[in-house]
Amino acid sequence: LPPSLEHPFGTDFVGRDMLSRVLHATSLSLRISMTVVFLSSLFGVMFGVIAGYSGGRVDELIMRVTDVFLAVPALLLAIAIGAVLGPSIENTILAIAIHWIPVYTRLVRSVTLVVRESEYVKAARAMGAKRIFIITNHVIPNSLTPILTIATLDIGAVILIAATLSFIGLGAQPPTPELGLMVAEGREGFPFSWWMSVIPGLMVFVITLGYNLLGDALRDIFDPKTRRRIEVN
Repeated sequence: LPPSLEHPFGTDFVGRDMLSRVLHATSLSLRISMTVVFLSSLFGVMFGVIAGYSGGRVDELIMRVTDVFLAVPALLLAIAIGAVLGPSIENTILAIAIHWIPVYTRLVRSVTLVVRESEYVKAARAMGAKRIFIITNHVIPNSLTPILTIATLDIGAVILIAATLSFIGLGAQPPTPELGLMVAEGREGFPFSWWMSVIPGLMVFVITLGYNLLGDALRDIFDPKTRRRIEVN
């Protein structure tokens, strides 16, 4: 059935209400993206701190491994991993997180290299502060702002990749409501039953755009140079 007062988003090919399915699919997509960003940032902080603070061969090894993963496009790597592990939500999360961990690793490493050579860290080291104290009280707190900004931008990208994997059959499986899967299911009725594909697709667009705008706003707030330019203008 097409959109109506009783079913604002219409119904699908077996009569299920599209509005309720889109809401459940949006919730699932957000959970997937939040989980991916959390896991990626968690392991990225760990590897980035180790690489940046240790230096030497450890730093070289971790950076070369991250370069290998970053050399492969995120979607292509996720498709390859998803095809090997099989289609499921858990494998989708793992496949996407594997690509994003190196992103946060490089970010935290760059922050660690700067903080490690700062005057207050040198003073703390001269006073006998242990490495774990410096990492937990100086390195990680200074990494939170860039991580938060990048994570907000990444949520939209993760949702888009997760929807793509479900669209090609490597993500969520029927009857689980997922935005990419709903777009794929609606292809059979397009263009006559346009709402089955267009509405979930628009939801992906709206969520991705919203998180990108939020990430840009946070970057402007946390970046003193950008904030200064805004105030001057």
